[in-house]
Amino acid sequence: MLKIYGTAMSRASRTLWAAEELGLKYEHIPVGFGDGGTRTPEYLKVNPNGHVPAIDDDGVVLCESMAINLYLCEKYGKAPMWPASVADRGRAYQWSFWGMMETEGPLLSVFQNRMMRPEGERDEKAAVAGLEALKKPLKVLDDHLKGRAWLLGSDFTVADLNVAGVLILAPLISVDLSYVPTAKAWLDKCFARPALQKSRANS
Repeated sequence: MLKIYGTAMSRASRTLWAAEELGLKYEHIPVGFGDGGTRTPEYLKVNPNGHVPAIDDDGVVLCESMAINLYLCEKYGKAPMWPASVADRGRAYQWSFWGMMETEGPLLSVFQNRMMRPEGERDEKAAVAGLEALKKPLKVLDDHLKGRAWLLGSDFTVADLNVAGVLILAPLISVDLSYVPTAKAWLDKCFARPALQKSRANS
């Protein structure tokens, strides 16, 4: 059986969501940061980097959330979740990496400096800079989605899941999305999916 390591309040949320979208049976092993779970000798055998998520899929051990989700969808998914054409699979890779490279860094900077770090260690200037840095990629996303229901067209795919899985931090840190209404509407649709709700309820 597929084992998923990590908590629903970490990047593992993306993998838990993917497993639910694919209808997979899995064992959720809630390895966390706060209690040192990611640094135990047992877990470091799974992921020597000491991060989550990681999976063990009947002996196939992987880390890095985007790689995991793309692997799971390629192995277990069907169109449209896993795109049928090579071109659309390329676009799914593109958008997955875009989410990580263009939006995750600024989101984490805001999250750390407004929520995670102790009051005395927070840097409000860094948080403001993070919000400013988000404006350009979110505008790119908004422009792309105009005239489209989902990132690759008329169907929800792994591309939508992976990008929304990164942007899941946005509501937590109260990112103002009023200037990108198309992206906001798309994100609201992603967050309303039953598979995401189920992954949270089961975690």
